[in-house]
Amino acid sequence: MKPVYILGISAFYHDAAAALLRDGEIIAAVQEERFSRKKHDYNFPQDSINYCLKEAGITSADLSHIVFYDKPFIKFERLLYTYLHYVPRGISSFIASMPLWLKRKIFIRNLIEDKLKGPAKLLFAEHHQSHAASAFYPSPFREAAILTIDGVGEWATASFGAGKDNKIQITNELMFPHSLGLLYSAFTYYIGFKVNSGEYKLMGLAPYGEPTYVDAIKRELIDIKEDGSFSLNMKYFNYCEGLTMTNKRFNSLFGGPSRKPDVEKIEQRHMDIARSIQVVTEEIILKMASFVHKQTGQKNLCLAGGVALNCVANGALARAGIFENIWVQPAATDAGGALGAALLIWHDYLKKERFTCGRHDSMKAALLGPSFCDEEIEDYLKTNNISYEKLQKNAIAQRGAAIIFEQKVLGWFQGRMEYGPRALGNRSIIGDPRSAGMQSTINLKVKFRESFRPFAPSVLAERAREYFDLKCESPYMLFTAPVLENKRLPPQDYEEKLSGLDKLKAKRSIIPAVTHVDYSARIQTVSKEDNPLFYDLIAEFFKLTGCPCIINTSFNVRGEPIVCTPSDAYKCFARTNMDYLIMGSFLLSKDKQSSSEAPKRDFGTYEPD
Repeated sequence: MKPVYILGISAFYHDAAAALLRDGEIIAAVQEERFSRKKHDYNFPQDSINYCLKEAGITSADLSHIVFYDKPFIKFERLLYTYLHYVPRGISSFIASMPLWLKRKIFIRNLIEDKLKGPAKLLFAEHHQSHAASAFYPSPFREAAILTIDGVGEWATASFGAGKDNKIQITNELMFPHSLGLLYSAFTYYIGFKVNSGEYKLMGLAPYGEPTYVDAIKRELIDIKEDGSFSLNMKYFNYCEGLTMTNKRFNSLFGGPSRKPDVEKIEQRHMDIARSIQVVTEEIILKMASFVHKQTGQKNLCLAGGVALNCVANGALARAGIFENIWVQPAATDAGGALGAALLIWHDYLKKERFTCGRHDSMKAALLGPSFCDEEIEDYLKTNNISYEKLQKNAIAQRGAAIIFEQKVLGWFQGRMEYGPRALGNRSIIGDPRSAGMQSTINLKVKFRESFRPFAPSVLAERAREYFDLKCESPYMLFTAPVLENKRLPPQDYEEKLSGLDKLKAKRSIIPAVTHVDYSARIQTVSKEDNPLFYDLIAEFFKLTGCPCIINTSFNVRGEPIVCTPSDAYKCFARTNMDYLIMGSFLLSKDKQSSSEAPKRDFGTYEPD
């Protein structure tokens, strides 16, 4: 019987992506940013689509269904309604947004049909349905409650319901402009970070502050109900009618105008504001989850939507014990909507059964992007006269561990690229977590980003609870957990004098480079089954040191997407203070590279066959 291929597409807001199913199995999924090298690229994901088709060995003529992750006309209706409601104040935002809508967004059907010739039936899913499908269908659960929280889809900003077997049902929605995602983004904007990109920074900054503004937020900005629903006081926000997230009234409430990024220093006030909105966000999520549990009676919970990437809140939710099990879609933002939309068509529209679920999900460890064999990598290195040493396959993990043990920074490029915002061991920068100075070294000399940003430990799954108070597995780096007391170091006298970002100087545990100032860590549990080579790397480091975890941060520099190709990886390696790079079986040493080398060949674009 001829296979059924379904292509899911997301585009035109942020994190454009494509995902491909074959008879319900996830074959490929990738964000467009990885090819275009534009972070959070929202444009039509042509390169992503071409890659997915190439990975499956098909053309667009072989597709049975193409599905877009939301309904543009309903979203356009919401925009027009909002602009009319705020006339004349919304005119500047209206003028700024209309060209893209009238040129491409509203005519997405014509665009897809023009780009992808063939007999495929073109369908459109609702935004939060796509999120819900991405959360439930790949999960390991036959039955589960589903909670989606983001900025905004068509009208909904959050939804909940339940899934059973091949069916999901959304029962309740929270509507725009009342949005937890936009509330958190408003504070991201105010602190001087980029919306839809800097929310991670806000979350990482929060532990340096105190929750001194919680009362002001709850008194002036938001009315939170016991079921987790809420309403925002729109007098303080500008995202409905203007080109900014906040306004002068918001500025006055928090003691001054928004911070100018890369110009004004981060002050204690900013840290306290970050901590306060994080506390409020966690309170809302816990109340939502508690209500969803009461309404559905389910013991399992699936999460998606951009807010589901708040791993601090996820950790708090896991520790609260409201649900026995929690699973979070690793590509929880709009990128994951492409996958969710495709799964929705296979299961809900075509009425197809799910694969048997066991302990693990069906995401294939989120390793769903391009890979490059040794022949391709070596051809690239030779073509560009790049110095390298070829390693035996059984020596790669051992050599990598030895490099980390020597306190060097290692670029690690292996196998298929990760789907979603986290590097999970195939496009990673690796270091020794026992080193007190390694966090600052990688942040400032390799990543070129703010020194306060914490790093994640990747830990052997079976030894994770020897170091962390972890209530669930965390294969996608989406839960934080406290470092255990017996791994912490007693406070030193000088620590009492530290404030603000100076708190980073304190050595808090025996793995200080991955221990945040509040003794938390954003954990990736690594199993042999999910990623054998990455597991072996950590296991070899464990043999050398007795420490079963390493630093794992994404292989990129500030402002750039995670590397995709050998060319991307080498450029990042050459332009930073990374010491070594292992690509496939090939070891590159920084001290053996010529500073004048300029790669001539690029793998950046996927052309259709």
